[in-house]
Amino acid sequence: MYPQQASLFGGGEPGVGDLSAARRTRLGAGAWIDTLPGWLAGADDLFARLAAEVPWRAERRVMYDDVVAVPRLLAHYGAGEALPDPVLERARDALGAYYAAELGEPFATAGLCYYRDGRDSVAWHGDRTGRGSERDTLVAILSLGEPRPLLLRPRGGGPAKVRCPLGHGDLIVMGGSCQRTWDHAIPKTRSTVGGRISVQFRPSGVR
Repeated sequence: MYPQQASLFGGGEPGVGDLSAARRTRLGAGAWIDTLPGWLAGADDLFARLAAEVPWRAERRVMYDDVVAVPRLLAHYGAGEALPDPVLERARDALGAYYAAELGEPFATAGLCYYRDGRDSVAWHGDRTGRGSERDTLVAILSLGEPRPLLLRPRGGGPAKVRCPLGHGDLIVMGGSCQRTWDHAIPKTRSTVGGRISVQFRPSGVR
């Protein structure tokens, strides 16, 4: 694992910022993203706690005729479960309050992914398991640790159309039809990068 490079603004007491400063980008076909760099203060300290304390699990999956390791560590907290740090509960509640009119319900679950270095990644996909396959929804992603680019492209293939470097407390919210009509990915990189933790807040029934 590569050493973690701290942000100049990533230390100190964690706390959420002003969501009204988020910038909305409309992607077309009813899809949009909101981005807000550095939304969470003290993100590097939170990264260190989560990396050390979350009960991370490694998973394996069938791919073609083989069983391969999922290239990242995972943790999941269902509806009603306590999150692994109080600041994540404050972040979830702030997001739920701000997006209440568009979401129509609270954020209920949190999925955590730990990208340990540039070899960890996630392939192109949309959160289309459950209601996200048929209805508009919101997925909010809080990024901690070293920045990694989140790529987006229209569903169906082709090159990335949007590139969002995310780390050190950055926030992206994917809304509208984004999960149905666009895909997103975190590619592998040969560059020397430290760890990144992605925290995905979702409403109930969306994976």
